[in-house]
Amino acid sequence: MKISVIMATYNSQNTIGAAIESFLAQKYPKKELIVVDGASEDDTLTIVKQFQSPLIRLYSELDKGIYDAMNKGLRQVSGDAFGCLNSDDCYARTDALSLIARALEGADLVSGRLHFVREHDGSAPVRIWQPTKHYSGAHARGFSLPHPTTYARSAVLDRVGTFSTEYRSASDYDWLLRALELEGFSHTVIEEALVNMRIGGESTAGLKAILQNSRELLSIRRDRLGSGLIDAALFLNLIKKLRQRAGV
Repeated sequence: MKISVIMATYNSQNTIGAAIESFLAQKYPKKELIVVDGASEDDTLTIVKQFQSPLIRLYSELDKGIYDAMNKGLRQVSGDAFGCLNSDDCYARTDALSLIARALEGADLVSGRLHFVREHDGSAPVRIWQPTKHYSGAHARGFSLPHPTTYARSAVLDRVGTFSTEYRSASDYDWLLRALELEGFSHTVIEEALVNMRIGGESTAGLKAILQNSRELLSIRRDRLGSGLIDAALFLNLIKKLRQRAGV
């Protein structure tokens, strides 16, 4: 099974080197990294090119945001499975892709534990997200998955299609809801940490970002599941995120 990893980037000179190194350090041999750059104005492209690896494919042009960039990456996927690694994140272990490939032998999608960190310096995570296995109707009860540690077979992409560009930080939630709730693909979990995610992005910058993200999740459930103006999942999802931040 070949795994395609998509990395959307823009002006990421301070972090992309470590992210790529963590990909190249993966012991799993059947892999490719698709770097989709939004016409960076710093040294991002120079850093990517310096690796001179046949495992890396680089594309650079203006885009309309991170989900537009990810969609460009999805169209370049040549593997049997795929996932995304942010340009400021790193794999938490050198056998992450091996664990993913093994789990995908028995399921269409797989998710592993995500560690939120301030820096990639080996310090303890400030927030931990251990996903649970999806069941039918779970999204109406506050279910969500960590996108950076969720990988899918390419057959899922063929049916679900690309990310919506309507949302600022929740299009990955929308995509996974479509795959699991609407299309009925199977899902399993890995108990080990797969990715260290550096906090500070659109959905992790602080309480304000979490609230904005929660509003987008509610809007998606209204559109996809017919939820009301307010639903139980809104509060259950917020409680889960706050408990993660508290380390409960």
